Amino acid sequence: MAQQAYMTETDNGGSGPERRGDRFRRLLNRLLSGWRGDPRIWRRGIVTAAVAVLLALVMLLHARIPNRIGNLGSLTETFLPWLGLLVPVLLLIALVRRSATALIALVVPVAVWLNLFGSLLTDKTGGGGDLTVATHNVNADNPDPSGTARDVAASGADVVALEELKASVVPVYERALAPTYKYHSVQGTVGLWSKYPMTGVKAVDIQLGWTRAMRATVATPEGQVAFYVAHLPSVRVKLEAGFTARQRDTSADALGEAIAAEPLKRKVLLGDLNGTMNDRSLNGVTAQMRSTQGAAGSGFGFSWPASFPMARIDQILVQGVEPVSSWTLPATGSDHLPIAARVNLDTSS
Repeated sequence: MAQQAYMTETDNGGSGPERRGDRFRRLLNRLLSGWRGDPRIWRRGIVTAAVAVLLALVMLLHARIPNRIGNLGSLTETFLPWLGLLVPVLLLIALVRRSATALIALVVPVAVWLNLFGSLLTDKTGGGGDLTVATHNVNADNPDPSGTARDVAASGADVVALEELKASVVPVYERALAPTYKYHSVQGTVGLWSKYPMTGVKAVDIQLGWTRAMRATVATPEGQVAFYVAHLPSVRVKLEAGFTARQRDTSADALGEAIAAEPLKRKVLLGDLNGTMNDRSLNGVTAQMRSTQGAAGSGFGFSWPASFPMARIDQILVQGVEPVSSWTLPATGSDHLPIAARVNLDTSS
């Protein structure tokens, strides 16, 4: 009798895992019990469903959002990936409201977001490559320029570009980088350091009235490569004017024209472009060059602000060379994160 009583108390007709499965099914049934037989699940949440469809349209048709008013289109494109965070919010509202209509509508923005950014969620980094490059907006008010220079050199980059160089601090960077890089040139507020000889160094006019871009030929073991370094003007978000970026856009067009006129086939652009690859205002540059992060990186590679990166406005773009890997370097004393990439210069195979 004792044995029979014990079996009656413990036996649910299956093993332990099956009992856990039974509990899960009971919990699921409890959650769905309020949905069954409720004809209002299709009528509730119409507003939530409409917001979901609107969100999908904004992401899908972002290129059609006009820039005439406060550069709203460029502002949307700069932070476009973050619109995906609205999906879980809408999902929670749909569940609380018990709206089947809203849940079905949410499939649309999820599909659009994955179509736009799903490839960035995979790791596309590879091995090999001929050349490692890095770029860093060091911040004119960097409290530790010497340490920042050493950190960037420690990345193992063969060629390094620095932006926002204050004239009084340039000698600090030169001394810190001299042991690693034999060749360098500073033009205005940007500079290029290389382990290989540099020729054809000159400032690039990006319509600012002062120098924030340069060009140089680097004689790598695989042949000559044209390197461009640029720090495009900053953009601002103002309540009365929106996303003010007219000067940045003008400079981007000028930079694009200079790169298009470059006679060398292999080109690398390093710098702070103050815009993402989604920003239409950078089309003069991005239409002719590939992002190493998009082609061979892992994740979004956000670089700014360093304390909580929300956008990749620092870029490594290439033409005529093959990106192999791309990554973000640890934080320095700057408000930007340095970024690096490895590329294959021999694309004949």
